Amino acid sequence: MSEERPDATADGAGETGGDDDFELTEASLVGGAPVQAEPEPAVAPARSTIPPEQAVELLSKISLFAGLQPGYLRRIAALGIEEDYPSGATIFKEGAQGDKMYLILSGAVRISRQVPGMGEEALAVLRAGTHFGEMALIDDFPRSADALAHESCKLFVVRKEDMEDLLFVDRDLAYDLLWSFVRTLSSRLRETNDKMTFMAVTSKF
Repeated sequence: MSEERPDATADGAGETGGDDDFELTEASLVGGAPVQAEPEPAVAPARSTIPPEQAVELLSKISLFAGLQPGYLRRIAALGIEEDYPSGATIFKEGAQGDKMYLILSGAVRISRQVPGMGEEALAVLRAGTHFGEMALIDDFPRSADALAHESCKLFVVRKEDMEDLLFVDRDLAYDLLWSFVRTLSSRLRETNDKMTFMAVTSKF
C-alpha cells in the first residue's frame, strides 16, 4: 500500500501507561525510544466465536475505543480472533515486538517482570472482562513486561496488521481513532502529573 496511513506516536503511559506505570486494565504502554525486538510467540488463532454485540461491548470499555461510534466498533470487532493458552503459558515476553491487543474472555493473565537476582515480580493479575496490550495497535514500542497465563485462558485478539488494513480503507475511522488516542494519552498524562504533584507535596511532610 503506498498511501500514507495516519500515525500517532508518543511515550507510553499503563497496562498500560507507558508501561512503566501499570494499571489493572491496560498493560501495554512503554517509555523510551523504539528498539528492535523479538516477535511474540506464534499461536494458532481461530476466528472469534463470541457474539458480535458482546465483542462491541468489550471493546467499548477500552479507553482507546471508548469514544468511537458503534458502527466503528463493529468493524473492529469483526477483526477479532481467539487464542487459548494453558496455565503457565507465555503470551508474550518483555522486549517482544507488540503486534496484538488482548481482551480476556475467560481465565486470568499475570503481568510481570523479571528482576535480576530476585526472579519474577508480579505487577497485576487480570481477569475476564479486562484487557491489555492495546497500545501495540498504535505504536511500535516493544512490550515492557511479560504476560503469562495465570490460569487457562481464552483471549479475544485484534492483530495490528488487520487493524492497519482496516484503517487504510476507512479513513473516517482512522481519523476518529487518532483523536481518541490523543484524548486517551492526554488523560493519562494528566493522571501521571497529578500523581507526581501529590508525591511531591506529601514528601514535604
